[in-house]
Amino acid sequence: MHAAIFAAPTRARIDKVKLPQPGERQVRVRLEGCGVCGSNLAPWEGRPWFKYPFDPGAPGHEGWGYVEALGPNTTRASIGDRVALLSYNAFAEYDIAAEDALVPLPLALKGKPFPGEALGCAMNVFKRCDIRPGQWVAVVGIGFLGALLAGLAARACARVVAISRRPFALDIARTFGATETVTFDGARDAVLNLTDGQGCERVIEAVGNQSSLELASDLTRERGKLIIAGYHQDGLRQVNMQQWNWRGIDVINAHERDPRIYVDGMRAAADAVARGEVDPSPLYTHKFALDRISDAFTALGERPSRFMKAFIQL
Repeated sequence: MHAAIFAAPTRARIDKVKLPQPGERQVRVRLEGCGVCGSNLAPWEGRPWFKYPFDPGAPGHEGWGYVEALGPNTTRASIGDRVALLSYNAFAEYDIAAEDALVPLPLALKGKPFPGEALGCAMNVFKRCDIRPGQWVAVVGIGFLGALLAGLAARACARVVAISRRPFALDIARTFGATETVTFDGARDAVLNLTDGQGCERVIEAVGNQSSLELASDLTRERGKLIIAGYHQDGLRQVNMQQWNWRGIDVINAHERDPRIYVDGMRAAADAVARGEVDPSPLYTHKFALDRISDAFTALGERPSRFMKAFIQL
């Protein structure tokens, strides 16, 4: 099979490698595609703690496709099942996953991309937000995750303020149900004006940098909840602890590491998309073949006009 290999920072090659064999209670999936996650950008760009070359297919973890082979004692999957999978080497034609890391995809999703881990992440973050009808909810950062969370909050009858530097992203947020949209510069005053100076009951930080964290903190009202959905992986952060302390806010780091919770979120996402409650299709803006994976990461880093989510089509 062919797989992408991160050979060094900003360098990938496509190699022919041995077809992986499923072990006990594992399956092999012939992949249709794999989403390109924002968290993959750091391995692509390089950090001191990464070792190269990566394993074939790593760090792709948003794959979907068809079950093609079963390992011994597999009971929860059948050959031909279309599934999303929680795996970690999905920038390849095939990947291996445990049978309990599979989510069957409903027939309503036939032929549609389904980067399951990314969609499941949105569902899990939203669950941690504890959003109630009528609350003011600010979403700082409207990328793939932020747009989905804005839509989920709007569906929960919250008053959603979407904040982004990109006009196109704010347009997307409006179509996903945002009540108000404001640009990053000036967002603090705009949100405080909307909320009579109180700030928002819920603020979701969905960027992953220092300035977005500072803004999100400023927008969280007393006894509110600040939800960290952005992936902070480029160094230490400073927080205004006096502000957090005085306001008595709850700070929720909404990333999961338990595979069972990941899969629960993926299953919830599959059901929600199949029922039409969530429509991620406008967010799939850039598609690349496996041999153009370097172009996919260039797009992820540069975020060209109208970029929201890239995926590798296999």
